[in-house]
Amino acid sequence: MASAFDDAVNDFVTEVGAALADAMSATGTGDPDLARADATLEAFSLACAVIDTDSRHGDDELWALVAAFAPRLESRLAGATPRTVRDAGLVEGRASWLERPSELFETLRAFDSRRGSTHARTYANRAFRLGIALAAVDLVTSERELHAIEAMRGMLLRAASPAGSGPPGEAPAGTSAARPATKDGPEPVPVPAPVELPPARPIEDLLRELDELVGLAGVKAEVKLVANLLTVQKLRLQRGLPAFEASRHLVFTGNPGTGKTTVARLLAEIYRTLGVVALGHLVETDRAGLVAGYVGQTAPKVTAVFDRADEGVLLIDEAYTLARGGERDFGQEAIDTIVKLIEDRRDRIVVIAAGYPDEMAEFVGSNPGLRSRFPKTIAFPDYDTDELVLIFRRLGERNRYAPDEVATAKARAFFDAQLRDKGFGNARLARNLFEAAVANHASRVVGLPHATDEQLSTIVEADIPETLDP
Repeated sequence: MASAFDDAVNDFVTEVGAALADAMSATGTGDPDLARADATLEAFSLACAVIDTDSRHGDDELWALVAAFAPRLESRLAGATPRTVRDAGLVEGRASWLERPSELFETLRAFDSRRGSTHARTYANRAFRLGIALAAVDLVTSERELHAIEAMRGMLLRAASPAGSGPPGEAPAGTSAARPATKDGPEPVPVPAPVELPPARPIEDLLRELDELVGLAGVKAEVKLVANLLTVQKLRLQRGLPAFEASRHLVFTGNPGTGKTTVARLLAEIYRTLGVVALGHLVETDRAGLVAGYVGQTAPKVTAVFDRADEGVLLIDEAYTLARGGERDFGQEAIDTIVKLIEDRRDRIVVIAAGYPDEMAEFVGSNPGLRSRFPKTIAFPDYDTDELVLIFRRLGERNRYAPDEVATAKARAFFDAQLRDKGFGNARLARNLFEAAVANHASRVVGLPHATDEQLSTIVEADIPETLDP
């Protein structure tokens, strides 16, 4: 992996050095050699900071550091070994360097703001790739390193946003067009995969879409960790090195409307982009789609669902219901079949089991094979009132409606008054309130003679209902 890291260093020095030379030329001090030297020192500082994030300072990553930078920084590293690097304290205490933009980055960002270039974004992307390549040097990748690298990427990309624009706009979780869950009949018929698939989207685009979801900070961090671990594994395998292969199956816990399906769909695309699955489609099912009412029908029914999800992601909603029932219930047969198919198709499918937290613990404990195959749980918290108001307003923006200040205040009061117990509707509640407001708005303005564009698009206090029909 030392050569992969060296390639990442070379890309950083080449592209960031060229960007810095461009920025310096605007002041009449452009010197490509000097800019490249500064970019080399920047790459060295980044690498030392990444190594220091987990405090291990292992031999493998220090040898990679020496191999990559000794030819570039001979005065500092000539004849260096991991021991001499540690004794000299070259990486000790450097982790905090990742927590704020560097002076070089700020130079590029200032130039971008004047000229409309994207040099700061180039820096952010190359720094991220450099960090990932370094993290891949160790056989067992440090999660602390990956979290630090991802935090750095997010910090730099936010800072690289055009002045005044702030971070990317947020879109409500669960508001994109969703595929309906498929309910199987007694004789399920597999749906053939499309002959032609659209190109896989770049991982950067998928993570940006993830960042644009409302709230879910912890969920986003966990998904990025999964993506980064897979990226490191892929990089090691491409170099002919062993990769520590962890289970890719996940448990999602949380109330309805917290974005589980939306995130699962994004994960399916991430898995496709990273080569985990070939198709990257999402198939949704539940107990009704898996359990039959007669002996001998459940296993074929489960198999048919796995066939539809082959080379993609299978989302089992309310999976805990499979573990409930009496002696004549076939839910346990469905679980046993799921465990077998997960093993048989471990290289062709990813399964996500979703449901309430306590009940999902019961589900995972219902079969000895489930716990080892679902080692990671991602918890989806309820949205707070500010987030629900943002979802409500984003729905309006997407549909060309704008609640005025009084209407927004009434919507906020409505969300504040809701009981936050199990089954709280979250984004679905915000959507239901928005749809009811639109219906009330239509009834109010339909009789207006010569209604203006503003009247046709403004939601007022009277349009926000006091309660919603159950």
